[in-house]
Amino acid sequence: MFANPFKLKKRGILGMNARNIEYISKYNDRKNYPLVDDKLKTKQIAQKHGIAVPDLIGFIQYQVEINTFEKMIENKNSFVIKPAQGSGGRGILVIVNTDNDEYIKPSGEKVSHSDVRRHISNILSGLYSLGGKNDVAVFESLVDFDEAFEGFSFEGVPDVRIIVYKGYPAMAMMRLSTAESDGKANLHQGAVGVGIDIVTGKAISAVQHDSPATHHPDTGKDLLTLVVPHWETILPLSAKCYDITEMGYLGADIVIDKKRGPLILELNARPGLAIQIANDLGALKRFDEIDKVAGSHKSLKERVQFSKDMFGAK
Repeated sequence: MFANPFKLKKRGILGMNARNIEYISKYNDRKNYPLVDDKLKTKQIAQKHGIAVPDLIGFIQYQVEINTFEKMIENKNSFVIKPAQGSGGRGILVIVNTDNDEYIKPSGEKVSHSDVRRHISNILSGLYSLGGKNDVAVFESLVDFDEAFEGFSFEGVPDVRIIVYKGYPAMAMMRLSTAESDGKANLHQGAVGVGIDIVTGKAISAVQHDSPATHHPDTGKDLLTLVVPHWETILPLSAKCYDITEMGYLGADIVIDKKRGPLILELNARPGLAIQIANDLGALKRFDEIDKVAGSHKSLKERVQFSKDMFGAK
């Protein structure tokens, strides 16, 4: 029932302690954390560097402003409310439609105005934030995801997670929402993770709850037929996130809008390790290859090409 540590090491599996000490602490300067830990700041820095992000509807900072949310979304049938400093998908409320005085979640469940007000209040009080400190409720437009993902995601927007190490795209996966995950693309909440080939953007393996999967649990779609569109744009987009944040170990989460194409959803200074399970591959071997050349490639284009040359599915 327990993994053999020698076998894990041989496969190049990165563990939690090594991730925290050898990668996050070593390559992510604390002064840069606010750029990725605060979703409002991430939007601002991304837009400053010409990187597209989901449209910001508005935000609420103080409890006395909570009742203004109805005015903010009065012309919106769908929207997302998220804590600016949340993590792991906690505190994200996805609304896909409205019905008179009620809001409809991806699961079909209806919530009232008072439910939404309570949720905003919880965000502001720090219930979902890193360290439990007071937070800001961010309202974003719901992404109209690309038709290429029809049947691959259940009532939610799928996203691409790319681990960028020292500016090189190292590993990629697609996170697909399910009924269980309530429209959120978070693996620990029941979403499906699909390992993606760095070169082609094609699926190579898939998991749900850390177990192999072949078909989407709600739609029956064959997961291994997934091909991520705009892959030639997505890889350099993820690598550019290193340039604007100077984070040496970074998770870039990207969504693909039907009209606007790839958008940076958020950045993560502490990306999880499930991407290894989704790819059926340890990260350390790829990180070791990057360590050998880091600094020798002067342009973003060169870094991306190195990753494609080295890390394609065999």
